[in-house]
Amino acid sequence: MFSKRQILALPAAWLLLAGQAQAQPQNQAAARIVVWKSERRMVAYDAAGRALKTFHIALGPSPKGHKSEEGDGRTPEGLYRISGRNKTSAYHLSLRVSYPNAADRAQAKARGVSPGGDIFIHGQPNGTLPGKLKIPYDWTAGCIAISNAEIEALWAMVANGTPIEIKP
Repeated sequence: MFSKRQILALPAAWLLLAGQAQAQPQNQAAARIVVWKSERRMVAYDAAGRALKTFHIALGPSPKGHKSEEGDGRTPEGLYRISGRNKTSAYHLSLRVSYPNAADRAQAKARGVSPGGDIFIHGQPNGTLPGKLKIPYDWTAGCIAISNAEIEALWAMVANGTPIEIKP
């Protein structure tokens, strides 16, 4: 038979152990990120090519095709890098994607349009959905959105310069 003190201590011990189990994967470094837009899936891989974490993502309102100009609601496709981080963005943490690259700028210039920019992997809008909750449909302006808990995990795994490949 458990005493009242032992019973009351069980939830605290469980939370402590759960927190330790969740913290361990966040300490692993991601060597690259791959996004499959059509599957709404993103995977962070270690240097040996092992999947560290899989994320279910939301995109913009026009997810098919490569981003071709500012305001088109598309997420770019191709090879980029994580080029910065913003812990005070309008969304719960954000990792900048290095779009547009030289080819994106040249393509837009040839068409006489702006390629756009400000493509990020980010959490939910600040003050809306905490933790693992997320908007369940495509809602960004072309960014890649995950839950606040997921962006915290990815933030801890990813360094500036990490390659990101975005596939159709």
